[in-house]
Amino acid sequence: MDVLYHYYEGGGITVEGPSVLVRKQLGESFSVQAKYHVDTISGASIDVITTASPYREERTELAGTLDYLRGDTLLSVGIVTSDENDYKGRSFNIGVSQEVFAAMTTLSMGYVRGSDEIGRTGEPDFREELDRHSWRLGVTQVVSRNMLAELAFETITDKGFLNNPYRQVRYLDPESGRGYGFQAELYPRRRTSNAVALRARYHLPYRAAVHAEYRYFSDDWGIDAHSTRIGYTHATLPRVILDLQYRYYTQGAADFWSDLYPFRSAQNFLARDKELSRYDSHSVRMGVSYELFTARWAMFDRGTVNLTYDWITADYRDFRDLRVNVDVPGDEPTYSLSANVFQVFFSFWF
Repeated sequence: MDVLYHYYEGGGITVEGPSVLVRKQLGESFSVQAKYHVDTISGASIDVITTASPYREERTELAGTLDYLRGDTLLSVGIVTSDENDYKGRSFNIGVSQEVFAAMTTLSMGYVRGSDEIGRTGEPDFREELDRHSWRLGVTQVVSRNMLAELAFETITDKGFLNNPYRQVRYLDPESGRGYGFQAELYPRRRTSNAVALRARYHLPYRAAVHAEYRYFSDDWGIDAHSTRIGYTHATLPRVILDLQYRYYTQGAADFWSDLYPFRSAQNFLARDKELSRYDSHSVRMGVSYELFTARWAMFDRGTVNLTYDWITADYRDFRDLRVNVDVPGDEPTYSLSANVFQVFFSFWF
């Protein structure tokens, strides 16, 4: 059983809430898992606050998974539901993994089918749908007695309403006092993306391990992205484990994205979401895990407390900060984000 509290603050947004996960083995072949998660979101991101008011809402997620183990084969099926005042998400997932070559190699594959319903606060007649399909393949290899490597591939197809019902784009408007106007963004109703990742983990001789990852992402909207991650885990004391990670991410912009269009309805598709623009991101994670007790206590066989802190920065190379007044539209400074993420969770085995 895991009991977690998380807190995120950055970019004008605060997200916090609890999460509880329970996993139980049933006999020799089955296990079940249930999860309850709450996000309380308040504020407004930089690309919404300039055209809308700050908001506060709550998202509740429920998830359940059933695992079946037969020999060297593991089959998993699960459902996830999430609800908030203007968005309802439903998804079903199935996965299978198979150990081969004397358990030196593990092959895995999975499929996720999602169906979401999108609304807009204050407009009860606004209803849009989004269908999501995701396929993944992976192979994990024992390279040596100290090293594991994994190659993973994923493809995702989204169809339906893909933009934010509250976000707007801006265009040059000489008749406006500020020199530009706003209109609703408009995305294509289909998106296909592919990602491939290579990961490795190496065990060091002094109760430590290093791990690394490279991931490449590409979609048919014109976005190409690269991310690298490196980490170090060390059991410093008999009951303490330290974890350090660094991640770098960079991406190009979508073909139809612009911070400032030359005139109203300048293109068939319009986007000013900063997450579709060119940007670079750095993140550093520090974590510590402490084993609360090693002998049985009450109904528990084992327990740990885990603390993690993430510091995240993002530098948007084309997205402008409209909170700064300038004489010429487009001369605003580019926007940068800094965020802090805290997590604390307890794990108990019983």
